[in-house]
Amino acid sequence: MKKWGLFALAALLVVALAACGKKDSGSGAKVYKFATDAAYSPMELMDKDKVVGFDADFLDAVMKEAGLDYQLVNTGWDPMLQSVKDGKEYAGGISSVSITDERKQTYDYSAPYFESTNMILSKAGSGLKTGQDLKDKKVAVQISTTADTIMSDIMGKDNTNLKRFDSNALAFTEMESGGVDAVVADVAIVGEYLKQHPDKNLEGNLDPSFPSEFYGILLPKGSDLKAKIDPAIKKVLESGKYAEIYKKWIGKEPNVQNVLNAK
Repeated sequence: MKKWGLFALAALLVVALAACGKKDSGSGAKVYKFATDAAYSPMELMDKDKVVGFDADFLDAVMKEAGLDYQLVNTGWDPMLQSVKDGKEYAGGISSVSITDERKQTYDYSAPYFESTNMILSKAGSGLKTGQDLKDKKVAVQISTTADTIMSDIMGKDNTNLKRFDSNALAFTEMESGGVDAVVADVAIVGEYLKQHPDKNLEGNLDPSFPSEFYGILLPKGSDLKAKIDPAIKKVLESGKYAEIYKKWIGKEPNVQNVLNAK
């Protein structure tokens, strides 16, 4: 209970202090509020009091293309999921949310906008290159992510060697302290961590058995916003703006056609 009480207070403070993005234009038009978990660099992170990153730039491009006003607020992961589910204050959530059949039972999604997979981060030379290599090791993941699902399937959901954290930052810290042998997280997040910590003697490995995933903007069930932003997403993907944003934050060219073909 204490954990939840402190978390809720922290979330409220973050919401109060970290609101950012396009503000109400004063035109009287509806302002769509989006929630995010800005602890997922380079996809979304805080720069002082502003949310920046791939998802922030992408949402900005989509909402401009759709001609809609919006506001992006850092709420944290669990409050984002709950608030979008409620469908009252927030019209949607954008935070590298993979589209899964399980989540589709609770949420609607926009059209896919980003292709990803999970990557294994470990000490260089550890030989931990596949999920099966991790079966009897200590592994950290962010709770309720697809990395959590994949490693739960391999190690067992109740395996105490599978450690779940509220953020990947905490999972990385756990590995730095020697608490786990590896971290499993989205390839963009692991890649950014490797780039920022070249002195830590780490390596990232892609297990080809880990499935390809696609991110979508999270929407409440029955949201009419989907019909407004899906055409805008397609236009942004095809316009070259998407590749510009991708190269800025991910550092390479995207496979746009894979994203356009994703369902």
